[in-house]
Amino acid sequence: MSHTAGAVVRSEWVKARSVRAVHGSLTAVFVVTVAIALLVSATIGQSEVDEPDVDLVFSAFYALNFGQIAAIAFGATALSSEFTGGALRVSLTAVPRRGVFYTAKMAVVGVAALIVGEVAGLSSFLLGQSFMGDFAIGLGHPGALRAVLGSGVYLALMALFAAGLTALLRSAVLVLSILIPFILLVSFVVGDMSAGVADFFPDRAGQTILHENPPGSLGPWSGLAVTAVWASAAVLAGWWSIRSRDV
Repeated sequence: MSHTAGAVVRSEWVKARSVRAVHGSLTAVFVVTVAIALLVSATIGQSEVDEPDVDLVFSAFYALNFGQIAAIAFGATALSSEFTGGALRVSLTAVPRRGVFYTAKMAVVGVAALIVGEVAGLSSFLLGQSFMGDFAIGLGHPGALRAVLGSGVYLALMALFAAGLTALLRSAVLVLSILIPFILLVSFVVGDMSAGVADFFPDRAGQTILHENPPGSLGPWSGLAVTAVWASAAVLAGWWSIRSRDV
């Protein structure tokens, strides 16, 4: 079997599509994001636009709070599938160069999440705004196009963050039991107590890209860069585990 990077990436993509949990969680990134956007826009719609200090751009991307859970699940399941039934041993037998194998794995996770995230972000924005009537904003609204482009990058980084942690801990259940409560609960609790600290959490930092005027100490791109640092650290930790531990 050829061990060129392209061949390994193609092989990993085929594996990702063939594992039901991996394929399902990737599909859920789009389905959940768009479905929540439609539900919120149809039920709440224009009722909150007159509130003081409302951020119309961030409100338009509210559904990404749920889409990111699916992205995290995708990253975790994509890696955890290697740690069941001796799958990692088989993979490393086919591709003995662990660096090539791991890089290809992460490339598939990152690129797939990026593409699906961009489509989900754009679709949810356009469909959601169709319910806003005279209050609808377009891609020309300040920060809107940046948020659309950044939504896919943010979801890809969160998927890579989860994938790296799963490679390190070798358990999707453990990673999900840590990250999901952290994002849904801990991040907000700490944010209420000490906003300056919470600004640098991976989810809070990355979501600055979705604001017209980010409220914290980070700007849109610097916040996304902070999330990239978290994701890079997790991916490197996962690589250390894959390289140094027995299968």
